[in-house]
Amino acid sequence: MVAISSEQLADPVELTRALVDIESVSGDEGDIADAVERALRPIPHLLTERSGNVVFARTDLGREHRVVLAGHLDTVPLHDNFPSRQEGDLMYGCGTSDMKSGTAVALHLAATVAEPVHDVSYIFYDCEEIESERNGLGIVARSHPEWFEADLAFLLEPTHGEVEAGCQGTMRAQIKATGVRAHSARSWLGDNAIHHAGAILERLRDYRAREVVIDGCTYREGLNAVGVTGGVAGNVIPDECMVTVNFRFAPDRTTQQAADHVRALFDDFEVTVTDMAAAAPPGLSAPVVREFLGRVGRPAVAKLGWTDVSRFAEMGVPALNFGPGDPNLAHTKNEHVSCALINSCADTMREYLTGKSV
Repeated sequence: MVAISSEQLADPVELTRALVDIESVSGDEGDIADAVERALRPIPHLLTERSGNVVFARTDLGREHRVVLAGHLDTVPLHDNFPSRQEGDLMYGCGTSDMKSGTAVALHLAATVAEPVHDVSYIFYDCEEIESERNGLGIVARSHPEWFEADLAFLLEPTHGEVEAGCQGTMRAQIKATGVRAHSARSWLGDNAIHHAGAILERLRDYRAREVVIDGCTYREGLNAVGVTGGVAGNVIPDECMVTVNFRFAPDRTTQQAADHVRALFDDFEVTVTDMAAAAPPGLSAPVVREFLGRVGRPAVAKLGWTDVSRFAEMGVPALNFGPGDPNLAHTKNEHVSCALINSCADTMREYLTGKSV
């Protein structure tokens, strides 16, 4: 049985190390969820619940506003980077940046902030790094929507201490080029679908992405080929070639508008949308958001990527990304996090939740 000590809960750096040293590759989060639940259950200022491998805890102090702090418990597969190790200020190990350091900050605050100025809900969830239908946050959004009731949510995803507002939407689609199959020795009897795919790739090469400014945050779109499949055999002219594209779109587009845009661009090809996740607007006008930005002392920037803030936005809750990890190190063998930045993010969040300077 893995346990998290009270001493580890009191120190966000030691708590990061404890979480990193619990193996929790996506789909195998039982041990870490058990440890988080056992750590939270005895804390008197929290009401703690669990659904599957999602652990939920909240204060119930009757405050005017409620905020959510959320972090996922899983990691990508290990790559000779487990358990953790320390080199000076840097802690190395799978999940140090994405996102056990951020999750540790949330768990540390859950344990140590007994009288926040806002009521706080904490969500620790599984299966963020794999297919969307298994994402624990998405599952409890459907089974326990009341857990999402808040005026502001924070995803402690890696932002290197910056405040990243909202997120881009993401869409994957398959664009099919067709032809006529024939023997390669008599190619003139066929029509090579792979050759027709050149028109798709040329259109992508010439595509000019938009830059959209919302609430002072600049979201840059992108439409790119991420895969090409085709061919039957070494002596066959192929009758089909598929180009898979990824469209990262700004929060001023709905998912339907994003799909319509791609279909219009390739209106002479068959387009099949295979995956879609909505963008999230920055939502910086809410008073609780302005209060947090005042604590940070610098403006928010656009989140160039998709995160689970989208799930909160879909439920009408403005959400920010803010965490100590470096997104450029996520999923790498050399993944690491600055211990000083863990403490800095914890101090910033503590100041916001308590209304007091650390």
